[in-house]
Amino acid sequence: MEIRVDDLSGNQVKALIAEHLLGMAADSPPESIHALNLDGLKKPEITFWCAWEGDELLGCGAIKELNAEHGELKSMRTASAHLRKGVARHILKHIIEEATSRGYQRISLETGSMDSFIPARRLYEDFGFEYCEPFADYAPDPNSKFMTKVIG
Repeated sequence: MEIRVDDLSGNQVKALIAEHLLGMAADSPPESIHALNLDGLKKPEITFWCAWEGDELLGCGAIKELNAEHGELKSMRTASAHLRKGVARHILKHIIEEATSRGYQRISLETGSMDSFIPARRLYEDFGFEYCEPFADYAPDPNSKFMTKVIG
C-alpha cells in the first residue's frame, strides 16, 4: 500500500468522494453533514491523501489545519471493495504521523453518532482519540460525536 498526497483530479478519487458524500447523506440529516465536497477538499489548509495498491484506489483521508497546533481529521473513507482490510488504520496512522511532524499538539474530528458510525468511532478509540466537546466552528449536535487526541 502506498499513501500519497492527491490533487483530487482522478476519476477513482472523484467517485470515492461522491460515495463518501452519499453515505453521509444516507445516515445523517442535511444540517449534520460536515463532509467536504471536492471543492472543499481543495482548500489550501487541507492536505488530502489516497492509499493505492498499484492503480487501485483503496481509501482516502485528509487533515485540515485549524491553527499551527491543531489539525482536524477529514474525509476518512475506505473504498467499498476494501473494507475490513486495515486500509483506514494505515491512512489514520499516516495522518497522525504527518500531524506530529508538522508540530501539531492535537488532532480532532467530528463523526456521526448513529450506529452506522460505530466502526469508525472504534477505530478512533483504538488510536487513542477521546470524546470531547465541539471544537473549531462546530456546535453541539445530537447527530455528531467529537473526538480529540493529544499528539504533541
